Amino acid sequence: MRPLLNPLAVVVSVVAIAAALLIPTAAAATPITVAQAIGQQTGASATVRGYVVGQPTATNTVVRSNFPSDYALALADTPTQTSTSQMLYVQITSAIRAQWGLRTNPGLLGARIDVTGPLGAYFSHPGLTSPTAFAHAGTSPTTTTTVTTTTSAGGGDYDTTYYRNAIGKTGASLKTALNGIIRTNTKLSYDQVWNALKATDQDPNNSANVILLYSGRSQSKTLNGGDPNDWNREHVWAKSHGDFGTATGPGTDIHHLRPTDVSVNAERGNKDFDMGGSPVGEAPGNYTDADSWEPRNAVKGDVARMLFYMAVRYEGGDGYVNLEMNNNVNNGTAPYHGRLSVLLQWNAQDPPDAFEKRRNQVIYDTYQHNRNPFVDHPEWAGSIWG
Repeated sequence: MRPLLNPLAVVVSVVAIAAALLIPTAAAATPITVAQAIGQQTGASATVRGYVVGQPTATNTVVRSNFPSDYALALADTPTQTSTSQMLYVQITSAIRAQWGLRTNPGLLGARIDVTGPLGAYFSHPGLTSPTAFAHAGTSPTTTTTVTTTTSAGGGDYDTTYYRNAIGKTGASLKTALNGIIRTNTKLSYDQVWNALKATDQDPNNSANVILLYSGRSQSKTLNGGDPNDWNREHVWAKSHGDFGTATGPGTDIHHLRPTDVSVNAERGNKDFDMGGSPVGEAPGNYTDADSWEPRNAVKGDVARMLFYMAVRYEGGDGYVNLEMNNNVNNGTAPYHGRLSVLLQWNAQDPPDAFEKRRNQVIYDTYQHNRNPFVDHPEWAGSIWG
């Protein structure tokens, strides 16, 4: 008898043979205009034909140069359209970002293309999410189908598996769906956090070191503790905001725990996040005043997405405190964190990079077995709080 293949080792990619498998394509439907798509935000699938006019970075902002990422593009019925109200925001899922993302392919600006997928809000704006096909108008579309029986796709697209109950939802419904997905996770003790951070925040250029969140310094994994130049465990959602301390649950959730310099951690304290203040001597690029902290540009989005995760994961229904975002500073011991309007700006300004994505994957694969949805879908923050 022939030996059976181990199903956990089988990952079959059928990108190149999509046509042979008769996967539905954009060519199978008559394209509609962008204006029609904007008026048909029902969740139904359609093929939309339009010109690429830029990359959306917020509900009312589309950039036409210096594209920050490959996550989205904007379509319009004319190549010179500048009004965002006349644009459709199109999500670009991870499998096709290398082919259709504007940061990687800036020459797509002005191209006329067909995109197929469900018509629904994206960045709290008329959009098309989870597309199934892209094509230059009049050509065969690019489709992607992945068949996998592994429990971890190694950083792949989780929309059809992990996030399947959230796709297509917006606002409060999206928040509720995401809570139901991410609240089932393995809990760590506070002591276990030390070793977890050594893996999640490992320096990609030196496996013996970790990268410290605020300073950006690469430091030996073994130099952790309580001395002034050691690194320790920073609660990005300050543990006094809800008074949950270091108890198992929000106090040990490594999605918001990061290595930081001991004295920098102490200087940040339990301050909310906002713009401005005086420079932080031990962490160049960071600023602080009496009631707020501004992190360096390279981690502004990271900070925002960690707080968004906490506000969705901890809703008070499983014995833990109900954490919420607000637009204030000086939140003290109340279970709130701010300033929301600034954090939403940081989320758009600093999209997830390779370090943040790897961190999310390591937590999912090895430790808590849940994901930060705002690393996978930063646009969901605008849908919930925008």
